[in-house]
Amino acid sequence: MYERIRRLAAIATLLAGALVLPFAAQASDVPNIAAASDLQFALPDIAVAFERATGQSVRLSFGSSGNFRQQIADGAPFDLFLSADASYADALVRERRTLDAGVIYAIGRLALFVANDSPIAPDAELRGVAAALAAGRVSKFAIANPAHAPYGRAAQQVLTHAGLWRSIEPHLVLGENVSQAAQFAASGAAQGGIIAYSLVRAPGIAQRGRYALLPASGHDPLVQKMVLLQRADATARAFYAFLQQPAARAIFERYGFDLPPQPMMGTPSVRRAPA
Repeated sequence: MYERIRRLAAIATLLAGALVLPFAAQASDVPNIAAASDLQFALPDIAVAFERATGQSVRLSFGSSGNFRQQIADGAPFDLFLSADASYADALVRERRTLDAGVIYAIGRLALFVANDSPIAPDAELRGVAAALAAGRVSKFAIANPAHAPYGRAAQQVLTHAGLWRSIEPHLVLGENVSQAAQFAASGAAQGGIIAYSLVRAPGIAQRGRYALLPASGHDPLVQKMVLLQRADATARAFYAFLQQPAARAIFERYGFDLPPQPMMGTPSVRRAPA
């Protein structure tokens, strides 16, 4: 038990440390970026590349897209919003809280992740999850909260598509966002979880367990869209433009996102990440 608590604390430190990342000397001069939690490893790498290329800095905050959408509507001081669900960005556009109609920057993917000592064998069809459930070897299974986290809704769709939702629902532990769900699964606090593939690709998570990339056909597309908000300054606009350039797109792809072609407006035709 002590070892499990120690591992939980370690992974919590790893994940929570990325929740607010300043890339600047003076906070007052730095635009605030609200970003979906599936970006918490990819986006800091992009911010570093942006600072090296331009000398400009941004401050990154990570959380659930649904919560950020509400916070922005309530007047939270963000300059740019990167949502894991295009509908949240589109809602802000309709409410005239943005400077533009937004840009699709990536398509998210899901992965089944289990800690190294989990009884679940990871596979793309979730047969290992079904077998472990049938054997009574699953007491906790992690997903993000479907009420406000796009990756949680997609995970629910995958489990429903596999015929497992009713049997696994009593065992669910819901993360406030997909990063917290990853924390539960990677620490061993849950026997497994369905989380963002981009988090699985981070070395600090990958070394803690095993995973299977899940078919995109099992859930609605995780179309991720960003919008400039009304208070966006010149640095925020420059970062927005940088996120659409090859250097940033290469980092998104490295973390397992599918990429829409340029220009990234409207419904994308998707270039898939390797399975």
